[in-house]
Amino acid sequence: MSFESARDRTAPLTLSTDVVVVGSGAGGATVATELAQSGWRVVVLEEGARVDATDHGRMRPSESLRHVWRDGGFTATIPVGDSPVINVTMGKVVGGSSMVTGGVCFRTPDAVLDEWAREHGLPEYAPAKMAPYFDHVEQHLRVETVTPDRWSRSTHLFDEGAAKSGFRLKSLRRNTEGCQGCGQCNFGCPEKAKMSVDLSYLPRAVAKGAEVWSHCRVEKVRMRGGRAVGVEGRLLSGPNGRPGAKLIVHAKKVVLACSAWYTPLLLRRSGVRHRALGKRMTLHPGFRMLARFDEEVEGWKGAMQSAFSDAFEEEGLTLVSLFIPVSVIGATMPGIGPAHVRNARRMRHIAMFGGMIHDEGGGVVMRGPGREPFVRYRMAKRDRARIPRIVRRLGETFLAAGAREVYPPVLGLEAGLDADAFRRFDFEGLAARRFECSSQHPLGTARIGGDERQSVCDADGRVWGVDGLHVADGSVLPTSLGVNPQESIMAVATRIAWRMRG
Repeated sequence: MSFESARDRTAPLTLSTDVVVVGSGAGGATVATELAQSGWRVVVLEEGARVDATDHGRMRPSESLRHVWRDGGFTATIPVGDSPVINVTMGKVVGGSSMVTGGVCFRTPDAVLDEWAREHGLPEYAPAKMAPYFDHVEQHLRVETVTPDRWSRSTHLFDEGAAKSGFRLKSLRRNTEGCQGCGQCNFGCPEKAKMSVDLSYLPRAVAKGAEVWSHCRVEKVRMRGGRAVGVEGRLLSGPNGRPGAKLIVHAKKVVLACSAWYTPLLLRRSGVRHRALGKRMTLHPGFRMLARFDEEVEGWKGAMQSAFSDAFEEEGLTLVSLFIPVSVIGATMPGIGPAHVRNARRMRHIAMFGGMIHDEGGGVVMRGPGREPFVRYRMAKRDRARIPRIVRRLGETFLAAGAREVYPPVLGLEAGLDADAFRRFDFEGLAARRFECSSQHPLGTARIGGDERQSVCDADGRVWGVDGLHVADGSVLPTSLGVNPQESIMAVATRIAWRMRG
């Protein structure tokens, strides 16, 4: 069929289909495409707009935040206890968060799959049984290894420091084809080189008859006699997405893929009650380190994410390259007034690297005012102890590479720290809320499992106790992964779709 927009449509919209998929990101697009290619009638509903890749190059970062990111990129958790505020970035656009990631692709580590099989009653997810799904996804995403010539100078410098510190970086695998290293991944690829699902999956679904509707907000799953029979909601109009005409989709099956942030809320609104629903969200809390070198680094030249280190995975830490837009880095530089301006003007000399924690999961999704959730996050003690470790690891590596000073992710820091000041700094004594922390990986709030008392869905993504209702997004993953989750979400969604089609 086609891509359709419901924006500013004044008449109610009523559709009938075999399956309605709510959400067009990594999970939703995968299920929609697999079922459409099997001959199913498919309708995909997306709250955000459809933004063509050619528009990305014309947008300023501030415009991309408005048109592509949910809440302009300022969604955050509510900290409980000694926990940081975690800024969680998500896409609200056709293609979902796949549009705003760095395109990093990791298979779920075998140790994690073994844990799912052993401790969560999911023998179907053992590594050997999941391999065909990963193979299938990688083929369609065109996953390739980033060659060192695409590494930025920032990444090469960190690798030099790593070599002097006893470890080395490895090249990441990404869903790209012909990447030119423009560094704009988080704002949508202007070169159509990043194979986000709006390019790699949804067009194939549409070619087989699927309808993909943007500007559609689903508010409830329609139930009849213990079975899901469709969804209802509102069409969105105007630049701010004002709710307008009624939306009703009649369907034989419903698949929710609204993210670990929103799927549990929609399930609750639809009358689903499971004690595990909305609980144990994991986030992979992430931290960045900036470093100033005498040489001009120009870290924005090269792939935004290109290398990583798993040398510290036994400590629950993964180090990953990144370089966010200069305008954002400038705003986070320390100092006030002239001191801030002076630091910001050194941008050509700034390198950047990041790391994330393989967290235990302390997030809880709660219903907030209106339709928005509150997400509380209580960081586990073991994860809390990992914050100063990852900050020190990042800083020491840059200093080993010859950095003049480093800028740790500490709120209120007035200046960069040289080697002596960095080593004297009491990171261990800081409250967790003093650390800048971010995430793009909310997972686990409607997890699959073999025990209905401990999970929300069975191994095939079917919501316990409701016929015809499936979940196929990051919320079904039973635990944190310790690696970027895009490929894991898509492999699990592929399995769910293949089980649905029989």
